[in-house]
Amino acid sequence: MSVLIDTDSLGRRLAAGERTVLVDVRWKLGDPHGHDHYLAGHLPGAVYADLETELAAPPSPSAGRHPLPSVEVLEAAARRWGVRAGDTVVAYDDLGGMSAARAWWLLRWAGLSDVRLLDGGLAAWTAAGGELETGPVTPPAGDVVLRPDSLPTLEVESVAGFADGGMLLDARAGERFRGETEPIDPRAGHIPGAASAPTTENVDATGRFLDPAALRARFAALGVDGSRPVGVYCGSGVTAAHEIAALALAGIDATLYPGSWSQWSADPDRPAATGP
Repeated sequence: MSVLIDTDSLGRRLAAGERTVLVDVRWKLGDPHGHDHYLAGHLPGAVYADLETELAAPPSPSAGRHPLPSVEVLEAAARRWGVRAGDTVVAYDDLGGMSAARAWWLLRWAGLSDVRLLDGGLAAWTAAGGELETGPVTPPAGDVVLRPDSLPTLEVESVAGFADGGMLLDARAGERFRGETEPIDPRAGHIPGAASAPTTENVDATGRFLDPAALRARFAALGVDGSRPVGVYCGSGVTAAHEIAALALAGIDATLYPGSWSQWSADPDRPAATGP
């Protein structure tokens, strides 16, 4: 699975006029001003993707904070971004890929074959001397046709027993996994049998992904070596996509549990574990 593109390669594509749709996924928990940040400065020609309305369905206790959008909603968004059949799509953010990975995974789930994350995101682009532009971008409408379920997902009914025969990774911060704090979801703790694998450990200090060998070593230390199925969750299925990207770089396939802890913890009858 192709995952990343670096700033030099992206710059050459853009200079050569190769069909490339840039998608800015500026989103952070607690910061509702992603679109304002985009307008203040983005990669030339990039369109803004609204994670809350285009990359997720409305939240609910039964489905979680960021359920998968319908394919109709996602297709309409991709066409608004100007995506046509055969295009390369490059998603980026200013958060080490933590939110852009949602777009990367969703578009792969919806059948697009060439979707990349800009390694290092906005910071890497500007550090390499790349220019930014301001204001909105409205490209000609695309005509892409999306086909959902091209990547597997875990439904809540299958999560409880997943760790019996596979590895279930929790991509949240360690203190949330251990149940020491829970700033947003109904209960603290983690799904019994899961292992803590914070997404922050997938990247270096500049927000670039670790090299494949380092990622393989990281996951091997958690018992993930490709010999058993791997499932990944986080708070609401956003940063878990980043974990799946890191696993793909390490040569390991993984399945997303979209409802994640926000769905699991909303039902008091589902068990919650605490501690390491």
